[in-house]
Amino acid sequence: MTRKQSAPQVKIGFEETSLRISIDAILPLHEISERVRKSVKYSQIAASIAEVGIIEPPVIVRDRDDKDRFHLLDGHLRIDILKNRGETEVVCLIALDDEAFTYNKRVSRIAIIQEHKMILNAIRKGVSEERLARALNVNIANIRMKRNLLVGICPEAAELLRDKHVPITVFTELRYLKPMRQIEAAQSMITMNRYSTGYARSLVASTPEDQLVEGRERRPRGLTEEQIAVMQRESENLDREFKLVEQSYGADQLDLVQAVGYVNHLLGNARIVKHLAQHHADILTELQKIVDMLEAA
Repeated sequence: MTRKQSAPQVKIGFEETSLRISIDAILPLHEISERVRKSVKYSQIAASIAEVGIIEPPVIVRDRDDKDRFHLLDGHLRIDILKNRGETEVVCLIALDDEAFTYNKRVSRIAIIQEHKMILNAIRKGVSEERLARALNVNIANIRMKRNLLVGICPEAAELLRDKHVPITVFTELRYLKPMRQIEAAQSMITMNRYSTGYARSLVASTPEDQLVEGRERRPRGLTEEQIAVMQRESENLDREFKLVEQSYGADQLDLVQAVGYVNHLLGNARIVKHLAQHHADILTELQKIVDMLEAA
């Protein structure tokens, strides 16, 4: 009877409790330049700290030789701002591994719809728009635009774009479209991996009138009805072509992987390579390019 193997234990990355540390005992990995101090990001973090305090604790690690000294892994801007405010202590997370990289590099920038939901959640909890504007260092009109981001946007289109980095003005364009066309426009942006306002405007311009919201017909300046009709036909043709490509993409990808695998197997045979080099050097060159492209991808 074989002994049952125990599951590997997950190693924790931080000490179990956060600590209040003297800022003077924290050694930064790099200095903050004056250019950075004048940046929008620095101003926003400073405004947030002034309004609501530190939300995400800095990450530090103990010095290997002096346990009363610490190296700053993440939170250089926060620490610099606190110093300039005259603060002497800060609550920190203590990392157990000395990883000399910025933790924020592993964090994705928040998408606009996620930001919208965070603002709504804060307002529901009683945080005023004025306080949010001060904390984010933006004017109150910006907060209200993000609060009303999904007004006039159907839930299905919002769900498609929920984790995409979409300019806020794109949603202004989508409001000209009826729900089904909004979904098609969102799918087109995802397929093309294009989320610019200009691309959204082109989708609106190529939309038939019966798919536009009544009373909100949008027509670009300088285009005749004939030009608009041509854009609509081309957009419809492009949608059909995309759907055909999507239907065959999986099978085509599988065929491609199998074909490249077969070519790679052939080039692993010395006799075949020797024969191709002697009699079909041009073909051997192209086959090697195919394999190199696969390895590079």
